[in-house]
Amino acid sequence: MILIDCPNCGPRDETEFHYGSQAHVAYPEDPSALTDEEWGRYLFYRENTKGLYAERWVHSGGCRKWFNVLRDTVTYRIAAVYAAGEPRPTLDGGDL
Repeated sequence: MILIDCPNCGPRDETEFHYGSQAHVAYPEDPSALTDEEWGRYLFYRENTKGLYAERWVHSGGCRKWFNVLRDTVTYRIAAVYAAGEPRPTLDGGDL
């Protein structure tokens, strides 16, 4: 069992959460001005990082609030959990 430390509810089983997308991706200023290709790239193209990756998650089985998780995509180890809108943290001793 993997526990995710919800910033609002505390540690909970991962089954209470849902992955949202890559964190820190800016929403387009004027989505209606984008071409279909540009909109498709925004929606579906994300970095495919091996190692630490900043993700958006929602506590769908609890407070229903969004937050960010810094997770290692190789080991699934969660290195940090932080509020939506906060910058990606720098870990002591560097990233994992």
